[in-house]
Amino acid sequence: MNKREREAYLTRRAIEMRAFERALYARGVRFIAGVDEVGRGPLAGPVAAAAVVLPPDFSVLGVDDSKKLSEKRREELDELIRAEALACGLAFIDNRTIDEINILEATKLAMRGAVEEAARVLAAASATIEHVLVDALHIPGLDLPQTALIKGDARSVSVAAASIVAKVARDRQMRAYHRIYPAYAFDKNKGYGTKAHIAGIAAEGLCPLHRRSFCRAFGEVSLGRTEE
Repeated sequence: MNKREREAYLTRRAIEMRAFERALYARGVRFIAGVDEVGRGPLAGPVAAAAVVLPPDFSVLGVDDSKKLSEKRREELDELIRAEALACGLAFIDNRTIDEINILEATKLAMRGAVEEAARVLAAASATIEHVLVDALHIPGLDLPQTALIKGDARSVSVAAASIVAKVARDRQMRAYHRIYPAYAFDKNKGYGTKAHIAGIAAEGLCPLHRRSFCRAFGEVSLGRTEE
């Protein structure tokens, strides 16, 4: 695919990805928050969620499900999204809370926190979120109309933007944790159960970032030196 074909493809894809937003705009809805999460599957670290409110004339091409993009491209798009977005909200729920309430409830809690943060940012401009597009889930305790979209991060530009913002933010956090707990290669695996991560657990035990409820397969693994 040459450059011209690539640009044509991205333009078509952008039009497809705006279908849900266009339908809401046609009904008079002005401020739409796309919401997505990242980090439901790792053995360590938080689950993160982002809520992004884009302007109707959002012009960045290439916004898509974050899993389809390279790390470099996600970083580039994160900067562009934040520059054009009307509001962005982020929320992290830590591993201890995940163990206490389970990952699904922690994900919903993160999503609600992200929407509430985006709403506070938007309120500074005297505007209010009027509809929420969510990847797959219904967010409880949110007094706003919302639509759950299966595979929303590949179907809605707002949800895709949120998936990128959440992924970039969580990856940066895990790279920062790597500097504290280098044995587990968090800079590479971001907390997922890779061979290097499992080897780190075998050598050092669990660190304070590990989700005990996710690590039961390792049996009674003691806390490592990192918590002494």
